[in-house]
Amino acid sequence: MPEPRAATGTRVDPYRSYNFQIEIQGQIEGHFTEIRGIGVKVEAIAYREGGTAQLVHRLPGRVEYADIELRYGLTTSQVLWDWFTTAVRGQVERKNVSIILLDSDGATEVMRWNLTGCWIAEWHGTPLDALAQTYAVESMILVCENLERA
Repeated sequence: MPEPRAATGTRVDPYRSYNFQIEIQGQIEGHFTEIRGIGVKVEAIAYREGGTAQLVHRLPGRVEYADIELRYGLTTSQVLWDWFTTAVRGQVERKNVSIILLDSDGATEVMRWNLTGCWIAEWHGTPLDALAQTYAVESMILVCENLERA
C-alpha cells in the first residue's frame, strides 16, 4: 500500500534526528548519544562498448555497507563490551540490529533501518579529563552484511 502523501500546500516537517533507539536481537538497548555512518554504496563499473570507443556504460557492481559508529554513555552494562570481546577472541557473534527513528513525541516509530549479520569491529574508550564536566562516552564501530530500510 503506498504511503499517504501530503496535500498540495500542506507543510510536512522533517523528522528530528535526536529521537532514536537501538534494538539488538529484539532487545532495546539504551544510552546511545549518536549514530554515524548509516549507508550503502554500489560500485560503478565502467564498461566500454565494443566498436564505439567514445561510449562508456556504467554498470552496477559490488555492494558495500558502510561502517556504523555507535556512541553511547558509559554505564555498568557489559552487553556491548561482551559482544565486542567475541570478535577479539576470534569467535565473532553476528547479531541483527535495528536503528529506530522516533517521532518528536519520542515514542512513535516512524522509520527503521534493519542491519543483519552485525558484529563490532572496533571499540574506543572515553576520553578522561579531570577538568571536563561531561559524560563518559565510548564508541564502537559496527559492521554488517545487509541493510534494509523499513
